[in-house]
Amino acid sequence: MTTTVDAIAARQHLVDDRHYRYRGCAPDPDLPGMSAGDPDVPLDAWGPYTGDGAEAQRTRLDRERSALTICGRCPVLALCRTYANTTTVETDGSGRQVEHLVEPEGVFGGELALTRHRRLIARRHDTVTADTTPTPVGDMVEARTPQRRELLLALARETDPERVAALAGMDVRTANWHRSALVGMLGLDRDRATRDQLLAAAVENRLIPRSTRIRPDGPWPYAAAPTADGVRQRRIAPRRPVQLVLPALEDLPRRPRPTPEVRVVASRPRTATRAGSAPVQLRLLFLTPTTAAARTPAPARGACRPATTPSTVLEPAA
Repeated sequence: MTTTVDAIAARQHLVDDRHYRYRGCAPDPDLPGMSAGDPDVPLDAWGPYTGDGAEAQRTRLDRERSALTICGRCPVLALCRTYANTTTVETDGSGRQVEHLVEPEGVFGGELALTRHRRLIARRHDTVTADTTPTPVGDMVEARTPQRRELLLALARETDPERVAALAGMDVRTANWHRSALVGMLGLDRDRATRDQLLAAAVENRLIPRSTRIRPDGPWPYAAAPTADGVRQRRIAPRRPVQLVLPALEDLPRRPRPTPEVRVVASRPRTATRAGSAPVQLRLLFLTPTTAAARTPAPARGACRPATTPSTVLEPAA
């Protein structure tokens, strides 16, 4: 159970403590710009960065580390942390009440601003889970706007993002933004939810009629939410590979290309004598396995026929 602490009362408890003047972030009596906990650490170490341009990451980490070290030995650490984590409720322009931290920036109670904001979000979540009943998805007013209903109907008819946006009467970026919002409202996973799942959830929550005809995605479904840039709609690849077959073409298995057969044939010119006055000619024949037997019949025993196809003549050196 969370106890609500008034911000003004928490601040008063911190200031009225008898050890408050000994806090580490108090100004040094001799050096007003430095802290009392460490004269080498300026008072700006506890506050947000107010200089020109962006603060270097290494400088920020060193500054925060020095402030947290001094806070660790501060005598009013617990009271300072309690005060920094108190909240105030304000009403925005639309009349909705919004809860804010009283100290949204800087280092307080040995905690960074990011740590306090995360604790505030956790408290909001615990309060909604424990004390209130969540609103049913089918009763959400924001999901039933005319624009989003037209988008869902267009999404049921088309799969291409540009055609969906055209049917809904908006540009692609706006259509993708509404798709991302609907994915979050219906409680779907932004990374793995498909277009079919988004439409099924819309039908279940009565955002579109049950009689709506939904065009299927195919083997590679479209994602329900777009990419980060909001322009291209990605596809979700299946877990196992899918073989794509071009239409009107047979899916025939590929056969390996035959390797040519190299055959060396030795022959003598007809004018050569038995003494071998003429050089021996070597011919290289490049024949494929399927045509070698048909095009080059086996020569008779003891005879060599010259090749009928172009060949390379190699003459040995004298």
